[in-house]
Amino acid sequence: MSSKLKIFLGISYLAILLIFLYLIFSYVEINRLNEFSYYKEIQFNLESLIGENIYLNLSLFFLFSIIWITLLGFGSPLLIISGILFGKWLGTIISVVSISIGTLILYTIAGFFFSSLVQKILGEKFSRYINLFKRNEFYYFFIFRFMGGLGTPFFIQNILPIIFRMKKSNYFFSSFLGFIPGFFIINTIGAGLNKYIKQAENFNLISLISTKEVYLPIIFFIAIIFTSAIIKKKIFDQSNSR
Repeated sequence: MSSKLKIFLGISYLAILLIFLYLIFSYVEINRLNEFSYYKEIQFNLESLIGENIYLNLSLFFLFSIIWITLLGFGSPLLIISGILFGKWLGTIISVVSISIGTLILYTIAGFFFSSLVQKILGEKFSRYINLFKRNEFYYFFIFRFMGGLGTPFFIQNILPIIFRMKKSNYFFSSFLGFIPGFFIINTIGAGLNKYIKQAENFNLISLISTKEVYLPIIFFIAIIFTSAIIKKKIFDQSNSR
């Protein structure tokens, strides 16, 4: 593939992403973002909308999530939103399935069109992990996903396996299984936030954090961060140095 074609595809991809973001944020009233009543209005409207046709809205969210992730979107906002819209259980299921599919599509597209570019940008930086992943790509990538990517930005996590040519089946299922605990925690935070907005009259950060539905998943999330640091040192760094 010629460099001109790659540049054209890259610019087109970026243009689609910017248009997509514009369409999303054009519905947000920026001047009311500091009003707690605005969020209560949004919460009420969303709850009414979701309740009218849960299956249609699940389908729309499912498609939106796939497109969003394919266009290099962040994962955390989707997880919070799915928890708010559908609760921690249904939100976890729909977000795990849709984001797993979205990451697979992104991985496939990036591997087909931008493999050499990814190798050039990420190959040297993550070269110490290539042999480690090649030993058992499913096992190590599952741990990598399970621990939230060990601090690696989400969109980089999604294209990183290109540098060691991971099989698509291993990529999908290791991602799917590895996503579950972290996604459940963040969906639980979203569900707790939804409950707080519904019940509170005014926003108070201390009051929000002190609710069980919010502080418990935050504690688990912090525990995962600390565990990630230990796993990175014990499994990834030490195993690689052998």
